[in-house]
Amino acid sequence: MPEILKDTIGPQKQFHEFLAEGKFKIQRSNVTGEFFFHPRIAFPGTGDRDLEWVEVSGNGIVHSTSCNRRLPEKGGDFNLSIIELDEGPKLMSKVVGIEPDKVEVGDKVKARIVELKGEPNIIFDLIKD
Repeated sequence: MPEILKDTIGPQKQFHEFLAEGKFKIQRSNVTGEFFFHPRIAFPGTGDRDLEWVEVSGNGIVHSTSCNRRLPEKGGDFNLSIIELDEGPKLMSKVVGIEPDKVEVGDKVKARIVELKGEPNIIFDLIKD
């Protein structure tokens, strides 16, 4: 293991620890000021390691969505959506509180931290106008 990582927690583990504390944080480059997601040790494309964790608003819009069909005994239908956060990055999650086939591109959403299969995760609620 490289010396720089030997005594540190990996970025994915840090992300999940923040979620466990009730904080939705993503990384930002101190050089460019750009946010990015998935957690990693270097800024995508540049390799820059001058990064910081910043708590984000959790606000975003549905960039794309898909309704996945399942038998009711297997949990029923669900959606998978790409959410573009107000801070810029996109992430995959699901929008809840609405029928899976009613989620639409452009819908405004708000992140919420929930426990799924024993782990903290981000899901999104539809923001009603």
